[in-house]
Amino acid sequence: MARTASETPLDAPVQVRFTAKGIPLAVRYEGRIWAVAADPVRWFTRADWWNTAKRAAFGCGDLVTVEHWQVQVRLTSTSALRTFELRRDPLSEQWLLGAITDAGAAAAA
Repeated sequence: MARTASETPLDAPVQVRFTAKGIPLAVRYEGRIWAVAADPVRWFTRADWWNTAKRAAFGCGDLVTVEHWQVQVRLTSTSALRTFELRRDPLSEQWLLGAITDAGAAAAA
């Protein structure tokens, strides 16, 4: 899927609702609830721990694995799909919206 020109890194805080199995179900962004409309894709990356001043006590767990989800969402059953890229850093419970891709704009390009 092509990225749109308006897609810039957002790093906007969002709330993510998960199923009992840990799969994203909905995302609250800018006061609106976006329902996940397709199977999400999950992957992990490593944080660049050498570029941060974050410190942790010995034995407190995995501090470098960053969790990512790519979810296709929509506001209503008839609205266009958008792709949200979500990220959660290992030392945070806060999910961040990294980027938005509009499926309609990408298809027109």
